[in-house]
Amino acid sequence: MAGHNKWSKIKHKKAKEDSKRGKAFTKLIKEITVVARAGGGDPSGNARLRTLLEQAKAINMPQENAIRAVKKGTGELPGVSYEEHTYEGYGPYGIAVIIESLTDNKNRTVAALRHIFSKHGGNLAETGSVSWMFEPKGVIRLKTDRTEDELLELLLDFDISDLQYDDDDMFTVICNPKEIDKIKKSIEEETVTIESADIERIAQNNVDLPEDQAHEAYDFLNLLEENDDVQNVYTNLA
Repeated sequence: MAGHNKWSKIKHKKAKEDSKRGKAFTKLIKEITVVARAGGGDPSGNARLRTLLEQAKAINMPQENAIRAVKKGTGELPGVSYEEHTYEGYGPYGIAVIIESLTDNKNRTVAALRHIFSKHGGNLAETGSVSWMFEPKGVIRLKTDRTEDELLELLLDFDISDLQYDDDDMFTVICNPKEIDKIKKSIEEETVTIESADIERIAQNNVDLPEDQAHEAYDFLNLLEENDDVQNVYTNLA
């Protein structure tokens, strides 16, 4: 499946570990603030905010933290002003990378990213250099004891690109991003537990590397993810 790769599994596992130690709170709070500022603080009229609040609940973020983040976004409470920036580049062995960031200091973020890229033999590139290799897709990760055929039957009426079994009764559904909310509502009524649901940048074609080179590339990608200004990292590494 294009775009569904080992890195996406590593990211998901890491996100679950981060949520246990509260590290995920910081990044999610930033995003809630920015989305509330852009689209308003009412989840019923702001689909992106609604999704983020669901994510906050899923990782057991205290409700008051999420409410405070929304109020900072709408201006009801004072707070830091974050800006969204997207960066593109080539990592070790030429892998394509897209980085989405939220920062209150663009110069700091760019300097940190350049350092990580250069240290691992990569480089930041101009806008558009690698983004053409990716496309936005709805990505729903869920857990169920249903078989793959039973799950496919539930999804027949939707625009699904792919369905893949991971492990431990986990499945990943790749879909038209416009249908992500409809699919969630539909399968939540069944014996399905949704672990995450979001729009991600999926590589149209993946690149395979020998095991030793792949490990080096994963280390590089993890360093990017660890940066506090970085929200998401996407790659075409298989």
